[in-house]
This record gives sequence, structure tokens and C-alpha cells, in this order.
Amino acid sequence: MAVQATLTQSSPPGAIDENELAKTAVEFAEQSEKLSLLPPEQGNHDAIAVEAQFVTPHDTVIVTADGHRLPTVPVQEAHKLNVLREELATQLEPTHHHTIQSPNEEKAIALSQQQNGTSPNKRPTDASLKRSMPPSHTNPLFPPLPLYGPPSLMTHIQCLIFRFTSFFLSLGFLAVIVLGALFTSIGPSVQHLWRLVTLRNPDASSRPFYKEETRRAEIRKRQEEAWLSGHRPSGKTPYPPTEGGPDPLVCDPAYYARRVGLDIEPFEVQTEDGFLVDLWHVYDPKEHTPLPACERAHRGPETFTPPRKPPSSPARFPVLLIHGLLQSSGAYCVNDDDSLAFLLAKAGYDVWLGNNRCGFTPKHTLLKYSDPRMWAWNIRQMGVFDLPALISRVCYETGFSKIGLICHSQGTTQALVALAKEQRPDLGDRITVFCGLAPAAYAGPLIGKMYFKFMRVISPGFFRVFFGIHAFIPFMMEMHRRLNGRVYGWLGYKVFGFLFGWGDGRWDRGLRDRMFRFAPVFVSSESMRWWLGRECFARQKCILSTKEEWRAEEREDGEVGEEGVLGEVDRDMADGGGGGRERKKGRRRKGSTAWYDERAPPFALWVAGDDDLVDGKKLLRRFERGREPHVEVVHQKVIPGYEHLDVIWAMDAPEQVFREVKEVLWKTCDVRGVCRVPEGCEDVPAWKPKKKEVTGDEGEEEEEEEEELQSSSSEDLSR
Repeated sequence: MAVQATLTQSSPPGAIDENELAKTAVEFAEQSEKLSLLPPEQGNHDAIAVEAQFVTPHDTVIVTADGHRLPTVPVQEAHKLNVLREELATQLEPTHHHTIQSPNEEKAIALSQQQNGTSPNKRPTDASLKRSMPPSHTNPLFPPLPLYGPPSLMTHIQCLIFRFTSFFLSLGFLAVIVLGALFTSIGPSVQHLWRLVTLRNPDASSRPFYKEETRRAEIRKRQEEAWLSGHRPSGKTPYPPTEGGPDPLVCDPAYYARRVGLDIEPFEVQTEDGFLVDLWHVYDPKEHTPLPACERAHRGPETFTPPRKPPSSPARFPVLLIHGLLQSSGAYCVNDDDSLAFLLAKAGYDVWLGNNRCGFTPKHTLLKYSDPRMWAWNIRQMGVFDLPALISRVCYETGFSKIGLICHSQGTTQALVALAKEQRPDLGDRITVFCGLAPAAYAGPLIGKMYFKFMRVISPGFFRVFFGIHAFIPFMMEMHRRLNGRVYGWLGYKVFGFLFGWGDGRWDRGLRDRMFRFAPVFVSSESMRWWLGRECFARQKCILSTKEEWRAEEREDGEVGEEGVLGEVDRDMADGGGGGRERKKGRRRKGSTAWYDERAPPFALWVAGDDDLVDGKKLLRRFERGREPHVEVVHQKVIPGYEHLDVIWAMDAPEQVFREVKEVLWKTCDVRGVCRVPEGCEDVPAWKPKKKEVTGDEGEEEEEEEEELQSSSSEDLSR
């Protein structure tokens, strides 16, 4: 075996127990083969798995002999590889060996020792302790992903079976959804036609911005005619467009940026598990020259390396935007000058548009589209790997140590997951403020619809038979590529509106077809199973608490609200009988169930008042009722009448949302002295974080709360 031979060369003679060494080497080779890119018999020894790196205590990546990365595997499998590797090295170099473990792996081992009743402060002294595994219990919020080994004849056959069954079954499911969308649109279409026949304007009374919509349509028509006739905007225009005329509905955000006098340069970013994701930089051609392609290529999997160069004063403050489910960040570029990305860029921010793994073109440094390991990921990997990689690259390119983060819908979910204290809380040190638009932390009533219930009823195994183990209904992408843009825009609106329960009443209907040029994108079936399957979000109806936990919290809050005074245990404390310890027996401290610790950045949240897809008001109540003592909400707003996509596409979103986002970004900026002041933010004061003083009884309470936090962490792990 190649690994054994390499290690044997450096071992001192006579120091090796040959039988034990052979046994360990065989076990290590078997485990390595199980996690490698290709089977060893294919002769590619550079692709064998040699080590598992713990990015968090629950998230690992596999490192191959040539330094490439393979996606996450179950923690037990990753830990077993490292244990065998350590034992093999120990047997080969018994006098010089010392264990080197990452902090996250040490945390995972400590947690497993707590579960097994072993003291975490004691180092393993024999093989049985070294082989103690992290807990194998399933986390109800993030159950382990399936483990797919290297390709073989059997795996090829299995993949073909899954692709065959899922093609027909998922296509049938899609056909039912499309037919349902068309059928439910018959009634409104008949009403619309009847109003036309009776000489009434069907839109004047039903669309709140009808007059403004009509005015903008006339302006666009005049601009298109002027462009075709050769009358281009003069050089005196602050942002002269370099594209114009009738909109061809292309799937290219740079084209729409050039229509408003800006441009976009694409970057490629490698995540720590080897995926290549797209990052788009919005820039003003008068101020910035695009980098050569070689400098925009990915820089490897390492995150938060020293920046390319420090920012030059006055610099634009960098802002990263992350999109929602089944979308790309092109969704921020479809409303001309009222697009969030372009509005922020023209105000003076350095705007970066982040996309998640696979997107329009699935890419990985090692894996191919047909490999099921390319699709073994869900929202956890998008938060733990994709978001840090994107933030890291923006910091590297701009020279700033912190950036502003804006997310919509699923983008807020991956940020909320990533920032949690069990995941990557240190990411909060890289963010000045987290702006959540239609934050998706709690499920709305739409999750109970029949077509979503079907996905929740079927078992995980049948879900994979029905929707496959690769991309989720890839036929949608074929429709996106092949259908005429206007036909696809109309059909896409009908289908997505039917599924998610929103309408275009507040949008500029003349731009609606453009809005659907950037959706859908490739997502994994495992990701959709996390959202809609029977185990995760659809069952728990929350991203970081089980249904039982958040309902218990609501009952606790409801008891206080109904009484209007302190509960029995708290009354006893107030009367001097019982003390702080008595409160533990009655009700948990609200901070004991916190998702975030002191590293969390400030939050700013904009909630759509009529959003049936997610319930942002529950998230606001979580903060208002003290469930997150370490999170400071610097801005919050519930917008009446808004639906899920109105926060980015409504015609009045620039006033209702974007202006406030622009001001919050500047208010929380930590380097205002080296940045240009964004337009409209001249009078925005700097934000000062609140400092909590801990003294006396309050300090004692925090110690008790810390004990409860540790206890609840152990309980979560046991579950």
C-alpha cells in the first residue's frame, strides 16, 4: 500500500510491531478507499483520501494526497480516518509521535467523551480511547447526509436507476404543478377579459402603482426608440449606458448593469470543500478597470488570507449580497436603476453579488455532474462553506477586514445557520451588519399546502427515488435554456406564484419576464429535502430549534403575557424565598436557548407583512423577548401588504427598504474614516454598540446561564 510504504521508509528499525502495523494499515487503507475520489486500483494515488479536516465540530472536508478537497462526509467516518492515520503514524514513530488536532476536531472529541462518560481533560492512553467516536445520534435539525463512495460498477448502476426513476417521476410532479398553476389562473384570466370586454381597465384598480408603472413603460419605450435611432445619452450623464434598445431577456447580469451605466466582472471562488462558486463585482467603469482573468480565478480553498492590498482612501465600503432559494444574485439586477445592487453601487458602495454552489453551471475541482457526491449538500453546507468563502474573497479583493452582508430569503437562512454558535460564530467578526430581507427562520402557513405535504409524507428513501440523488428536477433548467424568454417569464411567474403564493401587484410588470431570467438554478435534491422533506425544516418549522423547543418557548412567553406579572417561581424570588437556583426548576432562562454568542454581528431585519412562505414576525419576537441576549437589532421593520419577493422587486422597495438598508450599512460601518460617504447618508450618525455591565447578582446569573448553555448543548448532541 502506498501510504504504508511511505510511512515505513521513515520508521526506525525494530520499532514496529509488524502484525499490529499490518492490521492498522489495512484498516486505514479500507477507510481511505471508502472516502477517496477514485478506487486505488485505478492507479491515481494522488486522489486517495489521507486526512479529514474539521471546519467545525460537525462539518468536515476530506483532503486528498495532492491537496484537493472532497465534500463533507458524516463526522464518524471522518474521525475514523484521522484515528487510523494517527495510530499508523504512532506505530511507525513511537518515540517521536505527538498528536496534532484541529481545535474543531478537539471539540468534537471532547463532546464525544462527554457523551461516553469520559473526562474531556484526559488524553487517550490506549487504542480503545483513541477510537472513541463522536456521537452517532441524528441531529433532528441537520440529519447526516448519505455517504457515497468512489465510483464503481455498482454505484454507476445505482445512479442510473435513480436518474431514470427520478426523471419520469419528478417530471410528472412538475407537470402536475404546471397544470395546477395554469388551471388556477383561468378564473383571474376570465375576470381580466370580462373587464376588457366591458370597457373597464382591469389594472387601474388592482395594481397600486398602475400610473407609475404606465409612466415607466412609456419612458422605456422612448429610450429604446432613441437607442435604435442612434441618439445615445450624452457624456454629461453621470452613468452613460453602454447597452440599450429592446431587452433581449438574456441571462447575464453584466448586460443589465451596462444598461444603467455600470458593469460586472465575474470571479470564481473555491469553497473549503472544493466547489467553485460565482462571485460578481459591480463596478463603475469610470473608476475601476477589471482585473485580468487569471487574477479573477479561484485562489484555492483557504479562507481569510491576507488581503491583496489595503484599501485606498476614500474607498467604497464593500457589501456582499446573497440571493434566495432557486435564484441567483441576478435577482438584484432586474429593476434598472431601482435594482438593489445598482442603487447601492451608484450611492457609493462597493457591491459584490454572491452565488451558491452549482448555480447555473455546477463546478467542482474534482467531481463531475454525474457523481452523487457533487450533490450531497444542503443549507448547512451553503452556510458553513459557501458564505465564508465568498466573504473571504471580498475581504481579500477589497482589503477590508469587515464587510456588510445583505441576504434575501434562503440567503438569510444560510447566514443565520453559519453565524450560530455551534457552526461558525467567528464569521461574525467579519461582518459589520447582517441585513435580512424576508428572513427565513420560521415556516409560514404555506408549508402546509398539499404539494408540500406530499414531500413531507414520503420517506427519505422514496424521496430520493422520486427526485433523485443529483440535481432537483433538472428539466427546469432545460426549460430555462430552451424556451423563449417571454414565454418562460410568463410560465415561470405562473408556476412560482402558484407554489409560493405571491403575486406581481407591486412589481413593474414590464420587467417581470426579466425577473425570471435568473431562476431557477441548479440545487441539490438533498437541499430541497432539507427544506420540504419529513425530517428537517418542514417538520420542525424552524432552522435552529426543534418544534418542541420553540413551542415551549412560546408557551413560556405566553404565560408571562397572560398574567401580566411574574410567574409563581419569579414571585417567590421577589419575596426572598427560593433564590436564583429555584428559577431553574421553574422555567429556563431565555438566554439559555440562544442560537448566537457574543461574536454575532448586529442585525437589521425587514419583514414582509403578508408573507405566507416564512414567518419573519416570529424571528422578531425572538429578539424582542430576550431569547438572543448577544444580538443587537439595530433596525427592524414590518412592511404591511408586502409579500415574500416584494422586499427586492416592489416598485416602492427603494423607499420602503433600500434607502434604509443603505443607511444601516453606513451607520454600522467600522471604518467610516477611510470610506467615501454614500449619497443620502451624510447625516447618518455612527452606531455605538451597547455595553452590558455585569456586576453582583447579574454576574452570578450569567454563570448559571453558562451552565445551562453547556447542559443544553449536551442535550442537543444526545438528540
